[in-house]
Amino acid sequence: MLKGDVEKRTLEVACQQILLTDASVYSVQWLDLPARYTSQVTASLLLERYLDFVREFTCHLIRPTVTEDGVEFRLLATSLSLLSFSAPQYEAREGGEEVHLGICGGFLVQAGECDRGMFSLLLAPHQEGVRITVQLSDYCPLLLGSRAPSRTRKLLYRVTQAYIHKVVTVRYLARLFHDLTGVKTRPKVKKVQVREGTQT
Repeated sequence: MLKGDVEKRTLEVACQQILLTDASVYSVQWLDLPARYTSQVTASLLLERYLDFVREFTCHLIRPTVTEDGVEFRLLATSLSLLSFSAPQYEAREGGEEVHLGICGGFLVQAGECDRGMFSLLLAPHQEGVRITVQLSDYCPLLLGSRAPSRTRKLLYRVTQAYIHKVVTVRYLARLFHDLTGVKTRPKVKKVQVREGTQT
C-alpha cells in the first residue's frame, strides 16, 4: 500500500510464492487502494483487465481466449492450451467480490493433477480502503513432475514459470493502480507470509 498520499511514486505489492508439502503451488499478491476508488472496481473488471494484460505483456505470445467451457491460455494463434480454466464463478462475500477459475488442464499442468487448482481475483474491504488480491492455489505445474520433485525441477520451476508469474502479477497490479488513479508507480515487492511452505 502507498504510504501517505496516492501521489507518491512507490507502490508496495505484497507477495508470497511457495510449494506446499504435496508440491502444489500457492501464490498470492495484493495491493491496497484508497476507499475513493472502491466504486470503480469489480471482480469482472479485474478479470477482464488481467486477461488483457497477459496478452499485452507477452506480446500476444500467450492469448487468453474465452470459450464455451471457460478460458484457455493459448500459444500464439494455435489451439494449444498452456492452461485451461473452467468458466468464471463470481461470488459476493463480506462486502466484496471474488471470481474463481478452476484449473482443468493445459500443457503446463501435470496430467494426473488436473481439476484441483484454482486461480482467483479477490476484492475485499481493508482498513479504510479496498484490497485487490491475485491468488493461485493447489496448482501442480508440469515442470515439477510429481508430488516429490527433485531439487533440479524445483530450481527450474522457480527461475522460469514461478518468476514469470510473479512478474506478470506484480506488474498487472501496478498497471491496474495506474489506470484507476492516473498515477504511474514503480512497484516494490514486499514479502509476506500467509501460509507455510517452501519459498519458490
